[in-house]
Amino acid sequence: MKRCSAAAWLVVAACGAACGVACAAGCGDTEPRKPPACPAARTEVSHAQCGTTLDFTPINQYRGSLADAQLREDAVVLIDGSCTGTLIAAAAGPVVLTAGHCVGLGDRPLLAFNVETDPDGDQLVTNATVIERADEPDYALLRLDKLPNAAPTPLTTQSTERLAIIQHPRGGPKVIAEGDFFAECHGQIEYIDLDTLGGSSGAGVLNEHGFLYGVHNDGDCDTKGGGANAGWSAASIVAASAYLQDSDISDR
Repeated sequence: MKRCSAAAWLVVAACGAACGVACAAGCGDTEPRKPPACPAARTEVSHAQCGTTLDFTPINQYRGSLADAQLREDAVVLIDGSCTGTLIAAAAGPVVLTAGHCVGLGDRPLLAFNVETDPDGDQLVTNATVIERADEPDYALLRLDKLPNAAPTPLTTQSTERLAIIQHPRGGPKVIAEGDFFAECHGQIEYIDLDTLGGSSGAGVLNEHGFLYGVHNDGDCDTKGGGANAGWSAASIVAASAYLQDSDISDR
């Protein structure tokens, strides 16, 4: 069965429910991998392996195409042993960005940086305060008691054809997985062939230039190669946040 090109799928995603089948028909005889209509906001969390193999690479063994992967990985943190977050750049001061379903407002989670196989950075463990959270978009901001020796990751409005997530699946050592951008719809983003598991929630979705394009929060892949995993765009989070400002995100 023929598949649509990435450009064709962008047209499909942009059509929405109104054109449904007619829009998908623009891809010839191909059935869409996922329905073209914008999905309802997904906050019931599942985490999914995409395809027959779990394609995680320990971060310090990664030799892929993501620019500045080793620089960006220092900003990735394990939160209470059960979620992932990323230290991000903000005019009001760097904060950790994660998924809202990982924490409650006012919580004091424990954060551990450089939980890795063969760690190569400062293994800081510190508490943080949840200063902002929401369910839609599903995000939270954490102010650290102590900052790590790591460069905060800048936010971007721009996806690229390939995306990557540096994460702590099942609370384990830091790994990276790569996949393809699928669609963006009303602030929700979807990506295919990009593995995640429990513990990956809140991890940053990075474009190929190493900027944070979104935050992972849900999974709907299957082991036969169908479905997509999903998150919320950084742009939707900035728009909803009182702490983050428009100047904190740009096209890059």
